[in-house]
Amino acid sequence: MMSLLHMTLISLTLAGIAYSQVTSLPLLPTVEIFGELGNNVTLPCHYFSKESQVFGNRIKWIKVADDEALNEDVLLSMGLHTKAYGRFENRVFLTMEGDASILLTDVTKEDVGQYRCEIMNGMEDTVQEVILKIRSFTGVVFPYSPHLGRYNLNFDAAVQACFDQDAEVASFEQLFEAWQDGLDWCNAGWLNDGTVQYPITKPRQPCGGSNNQPGLRSYGRRDKQMSRYDVFCYTSELMGDFYWLEQPNRLNFDEAVQACIDDDAEIAKVGHIYAAWKLNGYDRCDAGWLADGSVRYPISRPRKNCSPTDPAVRLVGFPDKYQKSYGVYCFKAGPSGDKRQ
Repeated sequence: MMSLLHMTLISLTLAGIAYSQVTSLPLLPTVEIFGELGNNVTLPCHYFSKESQVFGNRIKWIKVADDEALNEDVLLSMGLHTKAYGRFENRVFLTMEGDASILLTDVTKEDVGQYRCEIMNGMEDTVQEVILKIRSFTGVVFPYSPHLGRYNLNFDAAVQACFDQDAEVASFEQLFEAWQDGLDWCNAGWLNDGTVQYPITKPRQPCGGSNNQPGLRSYGRRDKQMSRYDVFCYTSELMGDFYWLEQPNRLNFDEAVQACIDDDAEIAKVGHIYAAWKLNGYDRCDAGWLADGSVRYPISRPRKNCSPTDPAVRLVGFPDKYQKSYGVYCFKAGPSGDKRQ
């Protein structure tokens, strides 16, 4: 004898096939919803009137493709029975009784697109189109540790370190997006919620184990005063000009600072070089002083002797400030005097 569960699943499937063919339902205005990668988001869909809530409703959610034949079933609900499908299983839930909105958990880039909610009860059928977009960050996340070396910052020092480099402590969402964009870093750093995490795209033994999946490795919340880590900073697009200052001779640190001042600019900060590299494609294979006393150079086109494997901002180190071995990168602010919008 067929079990009640099997009968329910068959009913849900048949109903999904039948109602996927409905084309005459009234269409409400399309709603745009913005989510953030790794977070949860609610896709709204409501009954047209209170009266329609008292009848037996069938709720069907579909992810709409350009080719309707490639539509994905998301969720189907009939009375007390609800089923999510495919990659949405265990990720999509009705938000509350008497409402057709769904909660989509752990949002990914593949979730972006158009969704269709169909409420069918034979009395007052409704269709709601919802477009899910990702709130994008017009900036760049970069790992930072001071000249003292790795794991020397408590939380307050981390906040100050990012501020000094024209940046702020990154959020989980910003680090998650940076990881999806390829950021791989084996040193743990503070985030603005007080957690300590690090992004791994290439699992390996010294970085959480080679058998673990790629992702954000988390140490959880740490003591903000006693714990010491690096920090992940976030800086937004440049509001000014980042540039290499041509000089006839190599400079020590004090000379580099003065050279930028003489050019009506300031010595560039670490946030400036990362923003110019990541957002503007700045590329130069010359190591130059920056405001924190470090020497770095930005490579967006990998080549021999200039970051041959990957685009990156390369760190030479924190040399003796009296050493005359490097040039300098300067930053000249735009009319606002502040690069953050």
